[in-house]
Amino acid sequence: MGASPSWSVFCADDALAFTEELSAVGDLRLRIAESDLRAVGDDVSWAPATLHELDGSVSAVCSRTALRRAVTTLAHDNLEARVGHEIEFTLFGGNVAEQWSAYGLGAALAQEQFVRDLLVNAERAQLNIEQFHAEYGPGQFEISLAPDSPLEAADNLIVARILICRTARSHGMAASFSPMPVVGGSGNGAHQHISLTRSGEPILSGGRRDHGMSEAGASAVGGLLAHLADLGAVLASSPLSGLRLQPDTWSGAFICWGHENREAAVRFCAESIGNPHGANVEVKVMDSSANPYLATAVILGAMHAGIAGALSLPPEVSVNPSGLSEVERAACSVTRMPTEMGEMLQRLRRSTVAQSVIGGAIIDAVVAVKELEHSRYSELDASVLVERLRYAWSA
Repeated sequence: MGASPSWSVFCADDALAFTEELSAVGDLRLRIAESDLRAVGDDVSWAPATLHELDGSVSAVCSRTALRRAVTTLAHDNLEARVGHEIEFTLFGGNVAEQWSAYGLGAALAQEQFVRDLLVNAERAQLNIEQFHAEYGPGQFEISLAPDSPLEAADNLIVARILICRTARSHGMAASFSPMPVVGGSGNGAHQHISLTRSGEPILSGGRRDHGMSEAGASAVGGLLAHLADLGAVLASSPLSGLRLQPDTWSGAFICWGHENREAAVRFCAESIGNPHGANVEVKVMDSSANPYLATAVILGAMHAGIAGALSLPPEVSVNPSGLSEVERAACSVTRMPTEMGEMLQRLRRSTVAQSVIGGAIIDAVVAVKELEHSRYSELDASVLVERLRYAWSA
């Protein structure tokens, strides 16, 4: 399939952030992976694709290839990752908000047929949903996908979002993945759970460090924390992301880690009977405005950089970091996740992890898009912005 180079610089509102390299001039090709074809209903199928130049070489702005490179880099160090995605979304239409109780059974039963149909559609598409429950905000649900290899996990995330939107439409509703679908309401996150093994042995459990981490596992978490602020432009930088990424909202607004700490940017989930897939870390800052291939790539790159550099693990934060004093935060190396666009883009440009993992061409595209979005929306009232971009990330 033909693809304009400009496809890599579409903004959330479909404006184009042209660059010299990514403009109306030139042509590319999308080549689907036919072996990964998924049925999404009504004789419609979806397959992931790789972006190629006309000479057959892979394009430098192919995000799926960037993730594949990150996985290969890990493999060269005998490391293998598993990734599990969580998807929060909000339904609009019908009587969703009228019959809502946070995390309640009644909220789920009020949408019982939607839930049943989505599970049937997921099974047909070979999508393994592990959990499906009502979330906090009116009309808000969360789906947890089973862990898989990084590339397949990102593919699964795309399939899930397609199915959620198709199923919602069939019930006269619309699904929003917006980081902030309603002014003053509950934000939608897109958390990632990551586990790592080296030569087949888990590095986030079975060791002598905090909560069973090995030395390599502690360094992996240390690397993630050390580089997280530099990667915000990839993980959560839409015009609405900053509205979600606030303290006391379980969004990970503070860069720190803690065992089962939902206010920390990195929540550590230790190996336990209640955690059948083993120890993993949950990156809470990501939302659905992020490209999942790029987001996973930079997260894995940060963890690998931590291992390669034997980075230290900061002290654990076992309380809500917003309640700590500035002195207490400094003692635990706790900082706020950046939300100001200028700072985020400056950090991304100089990030050694981003340069090595996703490359300069993709960074330039991300920067161009974010700069144009910021220029178009930074002065808008939140209520207007939320309304305008509510379905920007829906399929």
